[in-house]
Amino acid sequence: MKLSELAPVAGSTQVGKRKGRGPGTGNGKTGGRGHKGQKARSGGKVRIGFEGGQMPLARRVPKRGFNNIFAKPLTAINVAVLNGFQNGAVVDAAALIEKGIISDCPYGLKVLANGNLTKKLTVKAAAFSGSAKEKIEKAGGKAEVV
Repeated sequence: MKLSELAPVAGSTQVGKRKGRGPGTGNGKTGGRGHKGQKARSGGKVRIGFEGGQMPLARRVPKRGFNNIFAKPLTAINVAVLNGFQNGAVVDAAALIEKGIISDCPYGLKVLANGNLTKKLTVKAAAFSGSAKEKIEKAGGKAEVV
């Protein structure tokens, strides 16, 4: 194949519509902008969220509390899923990913208390709920904060 033989795949490129080139084109005169008004002018556009002077939705809806945009959400698992491990095993994020229980854990793991634990395990996580820690220790295991 030569450089001169290269061409885009058929149908992958289109020629742009040429505005204002006569009535036969279907885009003559006003060029698809209609008659007058802000959107007919050059540079005439309204900012995102503008509703023509009406109070915008983003300002009409009440806001409550604080939303931390820098928060790193922890991946949550329940103690019930820990029963899939052997007695005496060390359970951390890597072990859970390897077993296919979670797909990824970018910011850390939090263990929650839903279900029961019957195995003696050493669980390493970024956080534990109080009752989850209690259940792990009741089964004879250890809950280590990493």
